[in-house]
Amino acid sequence: MLQRLFILLLLCCTALVQAQAQRLPTKEPQTHKKVQLLMGTRFELAAVTRDEQKAWEAIDAGIKEIQRIEALISEWQPTSQTSEINRNAGIKPVVVNQELYDLISRSNRISSMTGGAFDISFASIDKVWKYDGSMKALPTPDQIKASVSKINYKNIILNPENHSVFLKEPGMKIGFGAIGKGYAANRARDVMREMGIEGGVVNAAGDLVTWGKQPDGQPWYVGIADPEEKDKVFSWLTADNTAVVTSGNYEKFAEVGGQRYSHIIDPRTGYPAKGLKSVTIVCPNGELADALATTVSVLGKEEGLYLVNQLKGVECLLITDEDEIVTSESLSLHYYQNKKKTAAAQTATNK
Repeated sequence: MLQRLFILLLLCCTALVQAQAQRLPTKEPQTHKKVQLLMGTRFELAAVTRDEQKAWEAIDAGIKEIQRIEALISEWQPTSQTSEINRNAGIKPVVVNQELYDLISRSNRISSMTGGAFDISFASIDKVWKYDGSMKALPTPDQIKASVSKINYKNIILNPENHSVFLKEPGMKIGFGAIGKGYAANRARDVMREMGIEGGVVNAAGDLVTWGKQPDGQPWYVGIADPEEKDKVFSWLTADNTAVVTSGNYEKFAEVGGQRYSHIIDPRTGYPAKGLKSVTIVCPNGELADALATTVSVLGKEEGLYLVNQLKGVECLLITDEDEIVTSESLSLHYYQNKKKTAAAQTATNK
């Protein structure tokens, strides 16, 4: 009898402890962040999870993925497949792996779609425009024409049968400065998400992708910088499983004869883009957002807005040289009124 009573009391106590444990609050999700210099720029990776160890493992895996991509696409690393393509310009095709071949193929499709306003053979440009304060006179029309003579995406010859890439003209080069960070951010996000990270941000100096929610369940917010006061935010975007990329000409420019010349060059003409101070692209794909931010800067307000409005799931915010704010058809803005928000990032960048 006593033994049965003891067992009954023990079972009751166990049930009570289990019930109390079920009522105890679980550990709340936290945001874990790491900043590292990658691909020549500042990357910040953030993971939202209750499991701190999993967060750091996923962030480190995201960093390793970015480093892997850099080793593949860097035009500065002599061992990369991209460098091998460039060394063999005008000589022979180079067989590359499927990933690089597909990235080049997608880049060429964007070039075709934009009439060459985006072109990865822009790496061939002769840099006659100087943005270090040393330029006292404009380059001549002949110098400008010659500077883009090797740029032509149509001379990037792709062979789908053996995944080879051939640059038709000697002196041609390809580079991924206007699309590579967005692609790397996409891949880092995918790796982290596959490891069970339900929410996070990968921010490549303004090329930003988000997924999931903040620890409190709120969506991520992205602050858009005021071109006149770049340390201030004038509006917010809700970034829910999306990419946000901003390209601006207000930090890096040349000034000659009292006139500013943007560092964003039209690859078709060799002349600096004009008309827009800032372009922000919002879409689900960081790679596409990266490419379009520079492209729309080149195309200008009318052509750029027309292009974006034709693309499903893509939105934009444009600020003209006259400080006019123009948005695509479905973009929703939240104007800043001294409200405290947790922003994924302020997207003003030096693209």
